[in-house]
Amino acid sequence: MNTDNENIFSLVSGWCDKGHHAALAIVISTWGSSPRQAGSIMAVRDDGQIEGSVSGGCVESSVIHAALRLMAEGSTEVLEFGVADETAWQAGLSCGGRISVFVCPISAMQENLPAMAADMIASRTPLYIDCLIEGRHMQISRSGIANSLSEDGAIFHLCVPAAPRIIIIGAVHISQHLAPMAHAAGFDVSIIDPRASFASQARFPDTQLICDWPQDVLDSKMIDADTAVITLTHDPKIDDEALKIILHGRAFYIACLGSRKTHEARRARLEGYGFSGAVIDQINGPAGLAIGAKTPAEIAISVLAELIAVYRKVDR
Repeated sequence: MNTDNENIFSLVSGWCDKGHHAALAIVISTWGSSPRQAGSIMAVRDDGQIEGSVSGGCVESSVIHAALRLMAEGSTEVLEFGVADETAWQAGLSCGGRISVFVCPISAMQENLPAMAADMIASRTPLYIDCLIEGRHMQISRSGIANSLSEDGAIFHLCVPAAPRIIIIGAVHISQHLAPMAHAAGFDVSIIDPRASFASQARFPDTQLICDWPQDVLDSKMIDADTAVITLTHDPKIDDEALKIILHGRAFYIACLGSRKTHEARRARLEGYGFSGAVIDQINGPAGLAIGAKTPAEIAISVLAELIAVYRKVDR
């Protein structure tokens, strides 16, 4: 997933609403040791402000200058950077790779494309965009092809999937560290806790909070293959009620905080509710990688690291 691509469309839409011009630079092909994958995006505003990246900082300056020029011209261009390109070496692409970057100003896009794209992403609808290289245009597509260049090199199919989601049960101290870190890593984060003193906006200013009992707001149908759930309250009245629903879903990651002794007691309770050992084995407990974490921030790091490893299908 290109997690950084999701906010870019919303950001660019906001720029346009404020009267700015902007352009998008999209990596359409790579070769060798390229720092960013195809589909990576950088937005450039008419005053030089940027968001995102198309390399590890190697060629951004050249892309920004090209984007500003193309905004004035109202045209598009494919920029090539590689080890055999003297300009690229001057730009700093010394990693031994090669990238092609399609730069398209808003004026060369389908009307209202950034706003439409932002709305689709907000509704968790997968976004597909066709970058028409020869047609010098970008448009929303329903092709369903992900981040690939057509055989004739005429179209790059950009895909921005719905963000993977993390539901945290418990607005506790660990959550105050886990939620912003998970959001920065590209996850859509929400916290459920019926205790108003815990689930306060003052403690979680930039996180979706649901001050209610898990059994009243969760539905197993919403626990899809792009959803992870982490229970952190230590209170069976809250965590167990959530697990009764979650274990009927398709979450890619389920984790529960607590010691091994606590987890064995949890297993016994879940067996009493009628869940089989195989179903209970889906739970990562104790939650997190064994990195010797002690502080709430360290525990949050260990949990997020384990979650990402599962999401990326890395053997642990």
